[in-house]
Amino acid sequence: MMLTVVLACAAALLGLGVLAVGIARSASATRIIYGASMIVAAISCAAAAMHLLTAAAPESAALPVGVPWLGAHFRLDALSAFFLVVVDLGAFGASLFALGYGEHETAPQRVLPFYPAFLCGMTLVVLADDAFSFLFAWEFMSLSSWALVVSHHRVPENVRAGYVYLIMATFGTLALLLGFGLLAGADGHYTFEAMRAAHPATLVGALALILAFIGAGSKAGVVPLHVWLPLAHPAAPSHVSALMSGVMTKVAVYGFIRIAFELAGPPAWWWSIVVLAVGGVTAVMGLLYALMQNDLKRLLAYSTVENVGIIFVGVGLALAFRAHDMQAAAALALTAALFHVFNHALFKSLLFFGVGAVLTATGERNMERLGGLIHCMPQTAFLVLVGCAAISALPPLNGFASEWLTFQAVLLSPQLPSWGLRILVPAVGALLALSAALAAACFVRAYGITFLGRPRRAFSPLPTETDGFSRAAMILLGCLCLVAGVLPGLFIDALAPVTTALIGAHMPQQSDLQWLSIVPIAASRSSYDGLLVFLFMVISGTLAASAIHRLASDRVRRAPAWDCGYPDPSPATQYTAMSFAEPIRRVFGTTVFRAKEIVDLPPPGDIRAAQLKVEMRDLIWDFIYVPIAEAVSVTADRLNPLQFLTIRQFLSLVFGALVILLLVLALWP
Repeated sequence: MMLTVVLACAAALLGLGVLAVGIARSASATRIIYGASMIVAAISCAAAAMHLLTAAAPESAALPVGVPWLGAHFRLDALSAFFLVVVDLGAFGASLFALGYGEHETAPQRVLPFYPAFLCGMTLVVLADDAFSFLFAWEFMSLSSWALVVSHHRVPENVRAGYVYLIMATFGTLALLLGFGLLAGADGHYTFEAMRAAHPATLVGALALILAFIGAGSKAGVVPLHVWLPLAHPAAPSHVSALMSGVMTKVAVYGFIRIAFELAGPPAWWWSIVVLAVGGVTAVMGLLYALMQNDLKRLLAYSTVENVGIIFVGVGLALAFRAHDMQAAAALALTAALFHVFNHALFKSLLFFGVGAVLTATGERNMERLGGLIHCMPQTAFLVLVGCAAISALPPLNGFASEWLTFQAVLLSPQLPSWGLRILVPAVGALLALSAALAAACFVRAYGITFLGRPRRAFSPLPTETDGFSRAAMILLGCLCLVAGVLPGLFIDALAPVTTALIGAHMPQQSDLQWLSIVPIAASRSSYDGLLVFLFMVISGTLAASAIHRLASDRVRRAPAWDCGYPDPSPATQYTAMSFAEPIRRVFGTTVFRAKEIVDLPPPGDIRAAQLKVEMRDLIWDFIYVPIAEAVSVTADRLNPLQFLTIRQFLSLVFGALVILLLVLALWP
């Protein structure tokens, strides 16, 4: 029943995309398309949440489309229902935000047709139950999001971003195609049900897992496959950036979890080493890149890289614990990863909406040209502050709850019998701790430079508060960040059907505990009560404010005004974004970015202004992608003479390739 509702919603989204082609130039097109998308997302989210919360049995359906002998298979189970909630909740918030933000879109006819198609693609990926349907929906999702990235194609940077994104998406799809080919085996059973029953050999499963990690990781943004994120996210409209960063990357995580925990067979303990190591490095590298950015959207894109790394650390821990039959610990690690999937979708969408509001009001997303916006955009400033606190993992918000669960799983690593994991997991835990500290520094910098201080340039007209629809979307997500942080046990219990289906165990029932606290394993080990922390903060803050106002002296005292370290009234004397990050750049920049300072200090008598220029290199781009691009260019030049072969030479070439392929098939074991 619920599967039918969700598939009908996907069809409705596809129909909205077709409708948008015809009405995109009308004045009411924005309200119609985004309003209808919001309603469809709400219906789909309600159906998926009902399926998840009632722990209903999986529902399956087969449609006579696609490959003739295979058809298209769809399935709604606990895992797909959870990720569908994430997709639809993000779609609902983005559509609500776009009702106001979309009115400022300069080229709505290039955005409106592809927006509901993008939502439809993500929905179908989560529901697909065979390799062909999954890959078709995956490519549909990639191409529709690519069209949104290049919607403002007259900007050269956007065209480059779309080109890089398309190449990385194609590479990821190729890796997934090869992985599914291995899991299908010689018999070519491409349905997930047949793959679940096949139980591939350990080496075959490991190779399929690595291919899935490459394919899904390129879409999720793990290092070093992350290069498209900081290019594509700034290019897309802000509500699309929120979907790509907060939702589409989670669809990629879904694909990896589906393959790793269901289709690849029982895991070996060494499978988790790659996932853990890459996840830990991704978490730290994402924040180091983010700290070096002045563009708010690029900063948020790199922050997504960090959070994806945290999620994959949880998934890697779950694989390690499951391989050693530590079901309770595996359930804890997987719950932490899934809870962070949900939380990141909330606060990252909130932050992208906040940046969209700032961009609409000021036309700027460069922090060095902003400042003092808290005075003219107080509601937006408060809501962005909530998002910054949540992504910095500060209690009592949701980011802290999921990262705390991840650390609790890390602390169980001494129980692992494999010495390699007992050494690796604490090292990864140290990387997570470093990333948490860097996240706080990153978003103190972003919020302080953007909203506090004095304006760094004069705006005409003065920025004003964003529209009501945009504020409503941010308020909704801000409230959910608070609820998920104060009452995390309710969300953890909702994830129990997912971990039970994948691992065969779940965390202890949290709703039965006193004060709605959460206990990962046992109360004697550790516990956390978000409600008590929230009440303590509210009560202590209220008492402190009351005491200061009641007991402070009311006598007027005259003294020189504190200049806050800025004796010159010029806003140029304030800390800049780069100066705020300078200590971290001096510690890490020489190694990670090969940072180099170039000082131009004029001699006495020269009236030129002194200049300090910092040059940084992206070593991953320089040492991985540039050589690959050069190799492809050289190979293409070498193969260029093939265009000028005669018809006989072409036929001989095709015949030789056919003979070689037949020999390979004949010798295949």
